[in-house]
Amino acid sequence: MLMRQPTGNLQFTYQPPFGATLQENGIQFSVFSRSATAMRLLLYNKVTDQEPADIIEFDRETDRWGDVWSLNVKGLEAGQLYHYQASGPWDPAKGQRFDSAARLIDPYAQALAGTFGKSTDGVVRPPKCVVVKDDFDWEGDRHLRRELSESVIYEMHVRGFTKSRTAKIKCPGTYLGVIEKIPYLQSLGVTAVELMPVNEFPILDIYGNPPQRPNYWGYDPMAFFSPHRGYAHDKRPGAQVNEFKQMVKALHAAGIEVILDVVFNHTCEGNEQGPTLSFKGLENQVYYILSEGTHYTNYSGCGNTLNGNHPVVREMIFHCLRHWVHNYHVDGFRFDLASILSRDRSGNLVPNPPMVELIAEDPLLADTKIIAEAWDAAGAYQVGSFGNHRWAEWNGRYRDDVRGFWRGDGGTLGALATRLAGSSDLYEHAGRPPFCSINFITSHDGFTLNDLVSYKEKHNAANGEDNRDGDNHNISDNYGVEGPTRRKGVNTIRARQVRNMFATLLLSQGVPMIVSGDEVRRTARGNNNAYCQDNDLSWFDWRLVEKNKDLLRFVQTLIHFRRQQPTVRRIHFLTGQPVDGRLIRDVSWYADDGSPLDWGQHHLSMVAYIAAPSRSEDPAGLGRDLVMMFNSTGDERTQQLPAIGRGMKWNLFLDTAADSPGDIYPDLNGPMPPSNRAVEMPCHSLKVFVSGKVSAKRRK
Repeated sequence: MLMRQPTGNLQFTYQPPFGATLQENGIQFSVFSRSATAMRLLLYNKVTDQEPADIIEFDRETDRWGDVWSLNVKGLEAGQLYHYQASGPWDPAKGQRFDSAARLIDPYAQALAGTFGKSTDGVVRPPKCVVVKDDFDWEGDRHLRRELSESVIYEMHVRGFTKSRTAKIKCPGTYLGVIEKIPYLQSLGVTAVELMPVNEFPILDIYGNPPQRPNYWGYDPMAFFSPHRGYAHDKRPGAQVNEFKQMVKALHAAGIEVILDVVFNHTCEGNEQGPTLSFKGLENQVYYILSEGTHYTNYSGCGNTLNGNHPVVREMIFHCLRHWVHNYHVDGFRFDLASILSRDRSGNLVPNPPMVELIAEDPLLADTKIIAEAWDAAGAYQVGSFGNHRWAEWNGRYRDDVRGFWRGDGGTLGALATRLAGSSDLYEHAGRPPFCSINFITSHDGFTLNDLVSYKEKHNAANGEDNRDGDNHNISDNYGVEGPTRRKGVNTIRARQVRNMFATLLLSQGVPMIVSGDEVRRTARGNNNAYCQDNDLSWFDWRLVEKNKDLLRFVQTLIHFRRQQPTVRRIHFLTGQPVDGRLIRDVSWYADDGSPLDWGQHHLSMVAYIAAPSRSEDPAGLGRDLVMMFNSTGDERTQQLPAIGRGMKWNLFLDTAADSPGDIYPDLNGPMPPSNRAVEMPCHSLKVFVSGKVSAKRRK
């Protein structure tokens, strides 16, 4: 009888057909170029070598298969350093930019080493490609496969999270440094980290000089398949590969998923004035969208636009995604400026773009989360219409509407209710569930939450662009003083607003995303575009964990409540109708006096009653009814607990106007409402009452 062989610790690895592949007797080098007339392989002995130790010419007759140049070099081993060099036509009018002197990064390189070398002859010497051996012991690690609807996402920068001296760790600013701070992430309760770009991007400028404005954020890709060498503690070539895997394995062991922010919309090669580092020198007219065959289109706002719907580029992106999923065990992706993937090879937005559909349907990506930033820098805005149900989206409408409501903007009450209930206006019409909405109030791009309530205007002078950079539409306020102040009244309102927005975010239907440091009021001193601030302005200040421990406790409790309560993370939209035979509708809205809410009124206060979900969504019966009382006016209000909740036991869960520990009750045992059910609501405040457990009898 045939017996099934248990897989045990055997791991599925994915080998792309291009790049440098280790074989028993050497290395196979394969690279695409349709128009090259000659191809050379440059081999180096050391990272610091200015010139190659050996140059091997590809034989056009025996080493070219269609448009693929492929060569086996015997005797080479893992760790080998290399570049390509291609000859071909220089004809910018027809999109051809071959430079036979250029040293080219392999588009499929799995690691880079070193920095840009000093140039005295005008030839750019980029970091060297490293041949990688995939022999990491995953010890049975697999993707966690957590449901997106149950996720709490924490956006963070690998370097910035631990680089500050205040982190007090062994390996600051690295993948290993993240491992040292996993206990903090566990205590916070987040289920996934969304890492700002970790694929390779330039550290120094192309001539080997320290840049005036370093590319701290990393949205300037140079090699899509390679973990960023700058985040490795060990500086030996290729060490970043193992250290990144160690980080992923450790996060998985702690129950935390890893989502990568990927930038398949442009590269660091820039426009016509930019350097030739890789794609330009191999097949410029394939890799980029060109206007009239000459000029680079700029839908990314970064000088060029990757030609994502060209079959060759599309294939590269798929190989890259599969590589990160199966060789690095990452759990999902957030696609930066994803609307560019909806543009055809001429740059036109098209319905049902093949790239977007193929990512959603790819069988090797079926276990992953895919999240779109559903806009680009050229005016495309596709929030609510990007892809099918497999695609979630950063919900920019959520950000703007919640900010506007808590700032006190008129006409935002209905918008807040819609966002709180899961943004059905954006997703329900296409049959997409509430968890397609990634709700956020702040992100890396823009003010921190502390700065959102401390500054009316951006303060980006440190970026060296005369404060012209960064968004001017921040929907922020300072409540009387621009920036830090000792005025108690101002600080009281700011602290209250931070709690208001955290509570709204973590109690809304959809999936919440928090920015690293917001939970302890990290500040960038009013800079809303700190892309080049690789310093204390951007780094996590770990002293804030103790200084703002009361806010941290508030956020930790909210996250724990959310993870325990299916009432606030439904998989179906609220309907306004009773469920499971209860007389109470799943959601209802009330004015301050307890009467049904008149959506035409101009007040900025309301009461929301959200009932426990149906038995199909909550088979364990964990759900509780919630009453959420909102007052974003500058006046104190009295609000009535809805009459439909009579006969049920209610306890205060949170009160954003109260001092800690009375601002939140982890055991759901806060004070009961007054006997007359009239609740005093201070200005700019939110209170939430939680019912006792809804019995099975009530659900029949």
